[in-house]
Amino acid sequence: MQTNDHDVIIVGAGPTGLMLAAELALAGVDAAIVERKPTQARVGGRAGGLHARTLELLDQRGIVDRFLVEGRTHPRVSFHAALDISDFPTRHNYLLAIPQEKTERLLAAWAGELGVKVYRDRDVEGIASDDSGVQITTTQGVNMRARWLVGCDGGRSRIRKLAGIGFPGWDASTSWIIAEVRMKEKPVLGFHDDASGRHAMSMMEDGATVGVVLAGRDPRATGAPTLDELAAGLKAIYGTDFGVHSPAWLSRFNDATRQADRYRKDRILLAGDAAHIHPPLGGQGLNLGVHDAVNLGWKLAQVVKGVAPVSLLDTYHAERHPAAARVLRNTIAQGLLRRPDDRTPVLGEFVTEMLAMDEPRKRFGAMIAGLDVRYDLGEGHPLLGRRMPDLDIVTADGPARVYSLLHDARPVLLDFGAHRAGDRVKRIDATYDGVCELPVIGPVPLPAAVLIRPDGYVAWAGDGGEPGLHAALQTSFGAGR
Repeated sequence: MQTNDHDVIIVGAGPTGLMLAAELALAGVDAAIVERKPTQARVGGRAGGLHARTLELLDQRGIVDRFLVEGRTHPRVSFHAALDISDFPTRHNYLLAIPQEKTERLLAAWAGELGVKVYRDRDVEGIASDDSGVQITTTQGVNMRARWLVGCDGGRSRIRKLAGIGFPGWDASTSWIIAEVRMKEKPVLGFHDDASGRHAMSMMEDGATVGVVLAGRDPRATGAPTLDELAAGLKAIYGTDFGVHSPAWLSRFNDATRQADRYRKDRILLAGDAAHIHPPLGGQGLNLGVHDAVNLGWKLAQVVKGVAPVSLLDTYHAERHPAAARVLRNTIAQGLLRRPDDRTPVLGEFVTEMLAMDEPRKRFGAMIAGLDVRYDLGEGHPLLGRRMPDLDIVTADGPARVYSLLHDARPVLLDFGAHRAGDRVKRIDATYDGVCELPVIGPVPLPAAVLIRPDGYVAWAGDGGEPGLHAALQTSFGAGR
């Protein structure tokens, strides 16, 4: 038996686990990943896009350009209808189309640069938690121990099940087949609607492989579909199977919708699909997991390092559970708008007409893009609890962008006056000559000072004279005395 000790062990090397590991490494925490797959390689495109807020988070860490060169930008997101977000007040007012395989590869490379250790080909078999940490056993006969354990191991999370965390929600009512294949006949690209739902075909980057999505499948179906099943579905829907052959990837997903009833139990936490599952409408799932990781990373690091009390981790559930619940609700709504009956299309027409109006377009577009999240940090300035805009400011060192100040994942006191902070907070004296604008809300007044958390959300905003600044510093960062 071998024993490995780390501050934090993360189970799962998908986007959520990789992002969390990198966030912890930036904070100087010894974090390692345990992954059942022997390699990082992933077959099939799976999640295919990064939304605006996710791109902002990557920008905050100085790595967004790595992703931009690997993908294609599109000015629209989707909630039943296409919503143009090109006029949104963000540098990333678009959806970046990029296969999940590339996203994972780029995140894995970044985590590797930060020294994150990944233990591959290990399946977690059991866990045991006590006051000092968590003992992990694997089917390969390896014992590992960590002070904290985070399950980022997907919708069927073994960590969630072993921890006994509830996963209430709705069972599947329908399912989809998704595939990447070759075709002897010319595919019918784009969407195709019929009585069973909305189907789609798209040409992949190689110009020869066709991505296929077939809706209205049996919700009870399990396991990977066969090529014959795909061919039969194509023939029933399109009148031909297109001579489908050479599948690169065949899978299925359904509209089951569930959420963990708590994101933390003792020293075990959940993030990403381990904490919530929903149909992929709007392409929000991968993004939601990355947002979980960035919210949890700095908080867990503060606790591990003894800077903040364990109670800081309670804010992870308090902030991220409602954010995910909102995504679950909007995907359920989108699914209902696609129901294959005679009356639902009438409702869809009214929704499309509503979304063509400017205010609903902005509101729903910001929701899908992840730009409208506001954490409940109390009453105060409109920026409080919201993402800090990436303003072009001038500092003592010259011009800078706000997000460039967050590359090292440390809190920043952006000071437009004369205030002080503890040594755990980076204080930047700055000036700004422009409009501070938030999605949906519009222009807001710029406060005299802004305390920005490592995840880019505003922990405090004001003139620096009230005790709220010192309370925010002390509670989250052990600073401000």
